[in-house]
Amino acid sequence: MVAAPTMAEVVRFAGGWLFDQVSAGWDVLVLTADLADARPLQILGAHAMHLEDALAAPAQGRRPQAVAVAAELYESDIRVRERLRAALADGLENVRIWDDGCIADDVADFAMPYRPSNAARAFKAQALVAAAVTADVDVKGMEVFHTVGALR
Repeated sequence: MVAAPTMAEVVRFAGGWLFDQVSAGWDVLVLTADLADARPLQILGAHAMHLEDALAAPAQGRRPQAVAVAAELYESDIRVRERLRAALADGLENVRIWDDGCIADDVADFAMPYRPSNAARAFKAQALVAAAVTADVDVKGMEVFHTVGALR
């Protein structure tokens, strides 16, 4: 499961990792407030759900194997923090946070760079175009996540 304020942010910061997880057989759900055009996520092979709908519903169903969340969303929404803490308490170990800038020391532990596969980089490039991301994004580079430190 991936959560972020916008679809473009998901593609920009986690698109390669997301694609590689889908390619490995994972069913990836992206929660975002921006669902006007789900094409960028479809290019990466992910399914989309409106963030508000997911957060308003009681937690149920299968527990995710991994969670990636934008630090901005984690810091701004108490429901995201509570659900993430509950998942960690329930034994979830694969939790990643990304941010464009600096992540608060009390949230992040250490960096986990991820090098997307060649296929992931190609699909991410197409998803960035579909998401109209105009920022200079190096699709050949690493995607940098951070582990969740203080929550454990």
